[in-house]
Amino acid sequence: MSFLGNWWRGGAPKYDNGGASYVVELTKRNPVVSLTKQGAATGHLRVNLHWQMRTSDLGEQRRGSLLRHPGKLFKPEVVQAQGPAVVKIDLDLACMYELKDGTKGVVQPLGNFLGDLNSPPFVKLSGDDRFGSPSGETLYINMDHRDEIKRLLIFVYIYDGTPAFDRTHAVVTLYPSNGPRMEIKLDERAPQARSCAIFMLENTKDELTVRREVKYVYGFQAELDRLYGWGLQWGRGYKSKV
Repeated sequence: MSFLGNWWRGGAPKYDNGGASYVVELTKRNPVVSLTKQGAATGHLRVNLHWQMRTSDLGEQRRGSLLRHPGKLFKPEVVQAQGPAVVKIDLDLACMYELKDGTKGVVQPLGNFLGDLNSPPFVKLSGDDRFGSPSGETLYINMDHRDEIKRLLIFVYIYDGTPAFDRTHAVVTLYPSNGPRMEIKLDERAPQARSCAIFMLENTKDELTVRREVKYVYGFQAELDRLYGWGLQWGRGYKSKV
C-alpha cells in the first residue's frame, strides 16, 4: 500500500517510452496525478479518445431469446435494421483552455477550431473520428509552453446520435512524455447526457496536475462552461460534411 501511495506523490520510478507498457486508471479513489513530479511536464502530452458503438446488447438479446425458445436456433433470423439495439453515436473530443494572460477559448471540431501546437493555445486537435475507428480522435498539448497555460478542461460531447455514453465503450487515454499512461473510462450510466467533462489539467504553484472529473451534463459546451466558470459566449455550430 505504501508503494501505491508514494506513486501518486510522484515517488515511483520513471519509465521509458511514455510508460508504453504501464497503464494507470484514474478513478474516484485516485483521481489526481502530478505530471511535474513524474517528469512529464515537457514535450507533448497526447490525449486519445477511443470508442466504438456497442453491439453486445444485440448479441445478448439474441442469446437470451434462444435460451427461452431453443426452436428458434433452426429458423432463419429476421434482421431488423432499426431495432432498439442499433445505436448511432458521434463522439467529439474537445478542450476549453485558459492561458495565464487571460486568453480563453475552445478547441473542437465544431466550427473548425482545431487549435495550434506551437502558438496559443498550444493545443491541437488531430482528426475527427465519426465512426469509432481504432485510431480515434487525438489532442496534443505542448507542455514546453506550460508556463503560459493556466488550465485546460478536456471534454467529450455527443454531436449526433443517441445520448448513450454507457453504450460506447469510450476510453480517454493520456500519453505523457514520461511515466505510465493514464486511462479514464466513460462507462457510468448517465441516461440522456450529451456531454462529459473528462479531466482538468491545471498549472498551480509551478506544478502541472491532471485531475479526473467525469461529470456528465445534459446540455452541450455552454452547460460545461457554466459548471466550470469559463465565461465564453456560445452559438450554434456545425461540422463540415464528409
